[in-house]
Amino acid sequence: MKGYRNIGFALVMVILTYTCYGQVNPKDACRLEEGRLIFKLDLKWSPEQKQEVAHLFNLDSTVLADAYAGKTKITINGTVWSVRNLTSRIIELSKSLTSKQDSSPFQEDIIMVDDDWENYTIETTRESTPWGINKFTQYKVFQYANGIARFYLPGHQNAQQVFLSGTFNRWSTTQMPMQRSDSGWIIQLRLKPGKYLYKYIVDGRWTSDPFNRQYGREGYIGDNSVVFCYNHWFILRESKNAKNVIVTGSFNNWDERTLKMFKTSYGWALPLYLREGTHAYKFIVDGVWITDPGNKIVRPDGSGHFNSVVGIGESMLFSLKGYPNAKKVMVAGDFNAWNNQELQMMKTTGGWQLPYVLAPGNYEYKFTVDGEWITDPDNPFSVGSGTNRNSILVVQANHTFVLDQSTSAKSVLVSGSFNGWSQDGYRMAIIDHKWKFPIRLKPGKYVYKFVVDGKWIMDPGNELWEENEYGTGNSVIWIEP
Repeated sequence: MKGYRNIGFALVMVILTYTCYGQVNPKDACRLEEGRLIFKLDLKWSPEQKQEVAHLFNLDSTVLADAYAGKTKITINGTVWSVRNLTSRIIELSKSLTSKQDSSPFQEDIIMVDDDWENYTIETTRESTPWGINKFTQYKVFQYANGIARFYLPGHQNAQQVFLSGTFNRWSTTQMPMQRSDSGWIIQLRLKPGKYLYKYIVDGRWTSDPFNRQYGREGYIGDNSVVFCYNHWFILRESKNAKNVIVTGSFNNWDERTLKMFKTSYGWALPLYLREGTHAYKFIVDGVWITDPGNKIVRPDGSGHFNSVVGIGESMLFSLKGYPNAKKVMVAGDFNAWNNQELQMMKTTGGWQLPYVLAPGNYEYKFTVDGEWITDPDNPFSVGSGTNRNSILVVQANHTFVLDQSTSAKSVLVSGSFNGWSQDGYRMAIIDHKWKFPIRLKPGKYVYKFVVDGKWIMDPGNELWEENEYGTGNSVIWIEP
């Protein structure tokens, strides 16, 4: 399940199924009339109510802010919005549904950083964070849509220069100048979904975002503001009369309190960032746990119940050849806490298969064929020994260990700081007349050795090494961000 990536679809559904009749309430703000999309806005709304309207109807926050600022005509990428006063408190914002669709959620006159800054992102920040939501005190200070992030710092009108710095540009102090507006400073840039740390540099002085309640640390830079670029919406189109709805799942250790959904005209919703991979989840509606009625993908939880499942990212394929007479084949691994009752494979003409979404990383797994555990016979890479031997699956490897000798050896392992110097190590395989093992490693320094038929040796093909406490030395590799 890919989730609701295009919230414009939700907007169309709301328009077609719901019409408001003048009530000044965020959930009743929209109507369709004579070919125009019309919003009735209350000038007394709180920032939270304005944010609710933006979430509910996918209304561009820039358009909303301009309407509240008193503009009577707003043009963005060829789409013209009209604003008129109905009373001293109520304004009407509208546009023609036959006009050009917005090609971007932001104004064209704001500086746009087109360089591929995401290549400099500290990948460990994204990959090690399973989920996240933003905690801004003003909704307009950060917006994210279609891969474009907009940062807005209100105030500082007397400043000469303001820069944005963070994990997305390796904390550069000069590469992202912000543009002055009539009420603050603005910049927008392309970012992948994930977690980012950042600060503003105002006339040479570093400052965290005063409108952001989330902080984190990295290296020696101190307290930094934290922002999440969302990639998923949880939607519950049921339980409109419920008082409280929570979403919880494997991504947040089934926390029953943290992720409160907000009420919408069609039910309940919550946008957030989810790390790549497969996530089990449920809704808690006024204390009652339910699967997602809008998601047909459910899997056993191992306790006689079922969970809804959502996959973020590209799907890979578990495959087991043969076993035509087997009645039930399962796959399990450390990615699902070795639950051998959850992932049942599908029978094919040549064997058994199961598509599954996994984040970049290294995973141990096995199959169970009618209850009997086996390693993957078509995968030469493994870890452990005897009955504790597991197959190894590497998703998006970023390094390959290579030993260009000892091809007559019976067994070659690689072990190091990345696996706690395990005696069993990672079992290498002969590929193109060389011993190889692909691996996914976080950026940083690692020390390692090969174990050739039980004998520990340094990597003869690597000139980088350092002394160890035994006086035998270790080979060294560096993984760059």
